[in-house]
Amino acid sequence: MVRAKDRPNYRKNKEIIQRLFREYAESRDPVIRDELIRRNLYIAEILAKKYANKGIEYEDIYQVASLGLIYAIDRYDLTKGFEFSSFATPTIIGEIKKYFRDKGWSIRVPRRIQELSKKINNAKLDLGQKLHRPPTVQDISEYLGVPEESILEAMEASNVYNLHSLESSFDSDSEDKDLNLSLFLGEDDRNYQRFENQDFLLRAMEKLTEIEKTILKERYIQQKTQVRIAEDLGMSQMTVSRLEKRIIAKFRKELMRTEN
Repeated sequence: MVRAKDRPNYRKNKEIIQRLFREYAESRDPVIRDELIRRNLYIAEILAKKYANKGIEYEDIYQVASLGLIYAIDRYDLTKGFEFSSFATPTIIGEIKKYFRDKGWSIRVPRRIQELSKKINNAKLDLGQKLHRPPTVQDISEYLGVPEESILEAMEASNVYNLHSLESSFDSDSEDKDLNLSLFLGEDDRNYQRFENQDFLLRAMEKLTEIEKTILKERYIQQKTQVRIAEDLGMSQMTVSRLEKRIIAKFRKELMRTEN
C-alpha cells in the first residue's frame, strides 16, 4: 500500500507549500498568504468535522477553524523544522475549544451579550483576513459600530461566565508548576466550628438543672451506663433514662432556636 506521504502529488504540494512559506516569511505578501490559506484549508475542514454535531452548527465551527488556520500561518516558522500541519493542528483545535466555551455559556447571561459575542467572533475572522493580524478591540469596535466598552464587556463575559473545574491547571511563574484552582480556594475554619459548638453547649447547659448537668457529664463525658449512674446517684435506672430524654429535648429546643 502506498502511503499518502509517498505519493508524488503529496510531495509536490509539500514542496510548493514550503516554498510559499519561505517567500511569505521574506515578503509578508497577502497574495502569498491567501494561497497558503487556500492550500491548507483542508486541515481546518478535517478538524471542524471532528467537532460537528455537538450543539453548534458546522459552518460556525468551520469559520473558527479557518481563523485558527490563519493564526497558524502567521506564526509558522519553517526554520524550526516542524511540518505545518503538525504546527497548525493544536492552534486550530485551541480556537475551536475556545469557541465552544464562549458559546456554551455555563451561566445564563443577557441575550444581547451572547449575540454581540457571536458578532465579535465573526468580526475577528473577517478582520484577521483583511488586516493580516489579530484585530484589536478598537478594530472590532469600529467594524461593528459598537462602543469599545460594550466589546470589552462581551469579551470579558465569555470568560467570566464559564465554569472551570477545580482540577484545571494554569501556568505559574513560581517553581511550583501545574497549580490548580482548588489550591487557592478557602476552606472552613475548623476552630471557628469548634468555638461555635462550644458556645451552643454553654448556652444549652444553662437550661439544665444541677442533676441534669451531672447526668450529662457522667453519661457522655465519662461514658457511664444508665445503671451505673443510677447507683451513684441513688435513683432508679428509669429515672435516669427519663432525665436523659429531658436533657436531649432541651438541647433540641435550643438548637432549633439557634437555627431560626
